[in-house]
This record gives sequence, structure tokens and C-alpha cells, in this order.
Amino acid sequence: MSAEEVQVANEAGRQSWGYTLEELATAPMVFRDDLYAGKTVLVTGGGSGFGRAMTFMFARMGAHIVIAGRKAEKLEETREAVERLLGRAAVTTRAMTIRDPDACHSLISDTFAQRGGLDLLVNNAGGQYPQAAIDFSPKGWHAVIETNLTGTFYMMQSAARAWRDAGQPGSIVNIVANVWRGMPQVAHTCAARAGVIYLAKTLATEWAPLKIRVNCVSPGAIRSEGLNVYDPAAAAAFVDSNPMRTLGDAYDVGQAVAYLGAPSGKFVTGEVLVVDGGNSQWGDVWPGGKPDYFDV
Repeated sequence: MSAEEVQVANEAGRQSWGYTLEELATAPMVFRDDLYAGKTVLVTGGGSGFGRAMTFMFARMGAHIVIAGRKAEKLEETREAVERLLGRAAVTTRAMTIRDPDACHSLISDTFAQRGGLDLLVNNAGGQYPQAAIDFSPKGWHAVIETNLTGTFYMMQSAARAWRDAGQPGSIVNIVANVWRGMPQVAHTCAARAGVIYLAKTLATEWAPLKIRVNCVSPGAIRSEGLNVYDPAAAAAFVDSNPMRTLGDAYDVGQAVAYLGAPSGKFVTGEVLVVDGGNSQWGDVWPGGKPDYFDV
């Protein structure tokens, strides 16, 4: 998406970001339709944004997808859309919060009981809001850390225990963020996502004897509903946050996840696959708008 297209999207309204349901059902993919046939994939935050795109993508590749999230209506909307547009009853939904360790354990246990196991866990759920760190409240800080870091750990630990007890291999992919040069105005999520990255690297070693792989995907500026969190002017500026001067899309992220979870990624663990158009080496992101001090 060009700078001009971003401006048009903002002028059209905040709901204009990302793929439509119909586009999710037909967007080009590089993987074959049966790559995940017979597999079970669990996606947290599966009712919107990257999660919704991955739900469609994995359904198109033959998987059964369990999607979890806080809003039952979003999950059901996604489930119904997959069935209507793809002609597959391929989605199971669970309304829950990953901040509750018992809910995480129950979700994993029920998935194993109902599906006979789990092939891929995608930790996509999370959230943040733009604010100067000096103004964070304790409640706001804890909300982001407990969801993005602690909740992700609850899901990883619950899945690993289930794979261990069932004697099955497993694969985990965590959606993180570009933390390499810091993330001004979202310091809470920077701290949490950095924690997830190094937690994943640690667990990839600890859990290697269990044949569990743990990896991360780090998206840059992506055209998705996530941009609705930000002021339209700040969101429009994301197009200049990388040397390609464009935005990625949700399938760029989803296909990176699919690569790591499929046999193509069988010798990859403890890694971060960065999907950012080069932002990690050039470009700045200011989700709250660039301060005058840095406008040089």
C-alpha cells in the first residue's frame, strides 16, 4: 500500500484497514492447499487482525483451527465466515482470556481431548496503546505485560505440558514486535515482546528434548485492523517506517508463521523471523505521532 493509498484509507474511516472477509478467502498464497491437511492449529486472538487472517489461511490449507479470544461474537463471526466463504466447517471457537492460567490449561486440554492432539500453537493474542512511558499507570502497565508476556507464557507452558504428557512433538510460533531499537510510545509492549523473544529462545533449548520447537515472527508496519488503535495521521505515517516505504499485509505475517510451523521449518527453533520491509535497520515508528523534538 502506497502513501497515497494509506491517506485514502484514513479518509475513508478507521474500519478500512486490512483485508475484507472476501479478500481473506481469495488472497494469493505461496503454499499448497493441502499443506496442513489433517493438522490442528490453535490461534489466540483469532477473531480479528492477524489472527483472523491466519484462521482463513490455515483453513485454506486444510487444517482445523481452534481460535480463542475475549470476544465470543468476533470469534463466531470468523467461524461463520470461514464456513460460508470456504465451504469448510474448519473452526472451533473458545471465548477466554490468556491472562487466566486455568483458562489456558482448559483450552489446551480440551483441544487435545477433542482433536487428539495439537500440531501448532500460534500465540497471536495481545494488545497495547500508545502513550509516553512517563505517563503509564500501574494498571495500564500490568494489563499489557500480563497479556503480551505472561499470558503468552501460560499458553506455551500449557501446550508443552500436554505435548510432553502425550508423547507428541509440537511447534509454537509467537507473534512479537521489532524491539531491536526500542519502541517509543509503546514501551510496555516493547518490554513484553522482548521478554517473549528471549523466553522463546530459552524454551527452544529447554524443550528440544521433547521435540518442541519454539519460534517468533516479528511484524513491522502491517495493513490490518491493528492500525485502528492509532490516530489516523500517525497510522498514515507508518508507510514511511521502512526503506520499502510501503505496508505489509496480514498474509505476509501468516505465511511466515506457516513456514515455521510446516515441515519447511523442521530445523528452525529459537529464531525470530522478521517481516518488516527493512524497518529493523531503517525507519522510525511513532504510534502516538512524532514529537517536535524528533522532527528533523
